[in-house]
Amino acid sequence: MNIHQIRNATIIVEYAGKRFLIDPMLAEKGTLPAFGPEVGLPEAPRQDQNNPLVSLPTSIDKIIQDIDAVIVTHLHPDHWDMAAVEALPKDIKLYSQNEEDATAIRDAGFQNVEVLQEDTVFQDIQLTKTKGEHGRGEILKAAGLVCGVVFKHSSEKTLYVAGDTVWYDGVQEVIDTHNPEIIVVNAGDNQFNEGGSLVMGKDDVYQVYKAAPNAKIIAVHMEAVNHWTLSREDLRTFANEKGISYNVLVPNDGESYSF
Repeated sequence: MNIHQIRNATIIVEYAGKRFLIDPMLAEKGTLPAFGPEVGLPEAPRQDQNNPLVSLPTSIDKIIQDIDAVIVTHLHPDHWDMAAVEALPKDIKLYSQNEEDATAIRDAGFQNVEVLQEDTVFQDIQLTKTKGEHGRGEILKAAGLVCGVVFKHSSEKTLYVAGDTVWYDGVQEVIDTHNPEIIVVNAGDNQFNEGGSLVMGKDDVYQVYKAAPNAKIIAVHMEAVNHWTLSREDLRTFANEKGISYNVLVPNDGESYSF
């Protein structure tokens, strides 16, 4: 398998000979509004800076080239944006977390949309939808539903893409059930000025490590949208201090890992 970090939560997973594009946010730098009052959300860090904060590391044409399927864990604009809607072929295989999201994606013109289940199979690759909690407490209600996905194939290590979730017992359950050897976590500790973390911070990543001490953990969703609060440098420093830098990988945009 190869996991190619594009930007934010956008990754390309090459798995058992197939290429999956996950959570495509393909907008040019600065062309989307910041998360904050401008879009009806609470005050947030860097709300004077438009999203995305950084450019794509390569062209959209290269990103979508030879993609076999797309997985959209939820429809927040930093995971599924108009640039992706416009760029992707309308007949591409596309998976969503539920029927509500599938309807919205079909309404955008996509013709081959399927809702992920716990027993989805794509060309002999098993895809298992997993739950997530996009925050804690009151903010969770506003953040809405999200999912992750576990990939399994006889020729590959088990991969768990956790999606926009904090650490909670549901993540522990996925790790206990599937014993993933590779785990991708969204770890920018994104938050508004009140309400707490929406995705994993460094302590959440440490909990993932403790639950799966033999796994490689890849931290993405970092430094690309305005409300991030955990930098790559700080997470790398934390991993070094905890003695887990061998396990916790923090790619720059454009970097990839093979396993």
